[in-house]
Amino acid sequence: MAEIDPILIGKGQRLQYLLPALANRHGLITGATGTGKTVTLQVLAEGFSRIGVPVFLADVKGDLSGLCQPIAPHPKVDERIEKIGIEGFSPQGRPVVFWDLFGASGHPVRTTVSEMGPLLLSNLLELNDTQEGVLNIAFRIADEQGLLLLDFEDLRAMLRFVAQNAKTFSQQYGNISPASVAAIQRRLLVLEDQGARQFFGEPALELDDLRRVDLSGRGVINVLAADKLVQKPRLYATFLLWLLSELFEELPEVGDPDKPELVFFFDEAHLLFDHAPKALLSKVEQVVRLIRSKGVGVYFVTQNPADLSDDVLGQLGNRIQHAMRAYTPREKKAIRVAAQTFRSNPDLDIESAFMQMGVGEALVSTLEARGVPGIVDRTLIRPPESRIGPASAEEIAAVRSRSPVDKRYDEPLDRESAAEVLQARAEKKAQQEAKASADANAAKPAKTRRRSTRQSPTEAAVKSFLRSVSTVLGREISRGILGAIKKGF
Repeated sequence: MAEIDPILIGKGQRLQYLLPALANRHGLITGATGTGKTVTLQVLAEGFSRIGVPVFLADVKGDLSGLCQPIAPHPKVDERIEKIGIEGFSPQGRPVVFWDLFGASGHPVRTTVSEMGPLLLSNLLELNDTQEGVLNIAFRIADEQGLLLLDFEDLRAMLRFVAQNAKTFSQQYGNISPASVAAIQRRLLVLEDQGARQFFGEPALELDDLRRVDLSGRGVINVLAADKLVQKPRLYATFLLWLLSELFEELPEVGDPDKPELVFFFDEAHLLFDHAPKALLSKVEQVVRLIRSKGVGVYFVTQNPADLSDDVLGQLGNRIQHAMRAYTPREKKAIRVAAQTFRSNPDLDIESAFMQMGVGEALVSTLEARGVPGIVDRTLIRPPESRIGPASAEEIAAVRSRSPVDKRYDEPLDRESAAEVLQARAEKKAQQEAKASADANAAKPAKTRRRSTRQSPTEAAVKSFLRSVSTVLGREISRGILGAIKKGF
């Protein structure tokens, strides 16, 4: 097997490379705003694509869409090429597929409610422990009854079903309070208003479509339009973590390959950790720690290393840290801590370098042979071969028209799932109850109408008159008979 060329990052005291065989040991790109993190990310993405490694990255500011177009000639670019001594620099665009959770700037990205699972969904909905327990019960019942949870309507229908039969299910699964179900329903409404409804459904994203190479053997760069998504940090973080989790579950073990199977860039990585529940943080740490053996490299991009948890930082072997600012005691402390994480260089004052570096410079320490951290070096980052800045709407549309996934995800699919099944059950039950009620009514004997014994006023007056007449007549007759008898005697 031919040896794979390393990825050139830039030049300091010597040329700095990222070794493909150690690229799945993860990495970190940090620096204050405007120090060149995005260009560094672009350089690495290009390098991976060149050696046939697919890339997935989130385009938070819209700048990375320029990866599909060649860089324009510029004196500063020529100067940087000359300083570093780059040979064979060739302005060119890279193979790019555009994605968008909302379907506006790329192919829609969808997953099903079942694939998301109750843990990540609970985080997305910001549920408490009790509400999360009810959601777990709903998922369990759906599994046991063979009900597919694909979209929002399925989840809503399932929650209604659980609430209506709470007394029955509570005996087996524990208490199901109407208040908890109502709270989850309200959270779903809020999430729907944020645009998450489009994220759940079919056709669901097939991970193999993120692992493509083009006909020339270059890895496809998957660019997720995240300019709107990043304004919804909970949805952004949960989506990225879901994607990592799916990769971890589906990809086979490959050990230490010559190059990664896929490289994943987390831009604005602090959004993944800010205010995240403990259970979710544990999940992140677990995935980052174990996904290396699946051949997946994960690179976090953020302003400060302190944005990440210590357990995650400990897994990041390749580090590129741009200038950091120290205007406050907290920032000064952060710089001291960051400086201590590098393998020291006797010819370099790391703390001072952090504050002295200009745009396009960084402190670079990558893993060398046998996984040994390299000595940190103040490095001038090489220019990318693709455009620095966004592509136009027309250029993006042209790239989308040639997409290798074509229109597979563009039209939503609505097949029979929990909502339809439960609706059909409810209608059938209502029909059966109506029929049973009709049959019961038909089986009852007809009732004869009782005549009223109540007298009208006229009838009462007539009867009273007749009683009076009969009384008078009886009395007169009795007198006559008695008189006659007396006379006879």
